[in-house]
Amino acid sequence: MRSSPIEELKVLNAVNAHATTVTYMVRTKAAKESQGSSQEEQGLPKWAEDEIRSAQFGKPETIRRTGYFLDIYDKDFKVDVQVYEPMPDGRTIVEGLDVPKSMKISDFMKGFVYEFKISVFTAYLSSKLVELLKTKFALDMKAIYRFELKELQMMDVESDLPAAASSSAEDEGDD
Repeated sequence: MRSSPIEELKVLNAVNAHATTVTYMVRTKAAKESQGSSQEEQGLPKWAEDEIRSAQFGKPETIRRTGYFLDIYDKDFKVDVQVYEPMPDGRTIVEGLDVPKSMKISDFMKGFVYEFKISVFTAYLSSKLVELLKTKFALDMKAIYRFELKELQMMDVESDLPAAASSSAEDEGDD
């Protein structure tokens, strides 16, 4: 029986709902493998699931990135963002970024550039699990990442445009 890429996504995503990195990596895998797989390749072994579920995140690293909102999930206090500078794991799209309840998420606006201050939590995987993911699922993944929005500041992108261009056009009409 052939499993679809969507079924593979559901299996791996359910294993690690708290870590958005798995979703990203599984999508990459599903895109590469459009044909089905055998029954024994449909899920992770129990020991691997247990390791992922019990992943211990270290102290967060705080980074600053500029970008914009792709989606805003008011009820879940989560956002999807596109950043211009890659995150520590190389991605430029962060899905399910946690937003603290202290922030007024209804004020967030799509279509505007922001500077985001983001806490990055990292949980490193065992070499045994890294090897399993590489050989069985073709996923090159050494750690799980969790991201939390700490602060944001809307950037005034228009002020970077030269002001002289608009005033010189007005001056020509006065002659």
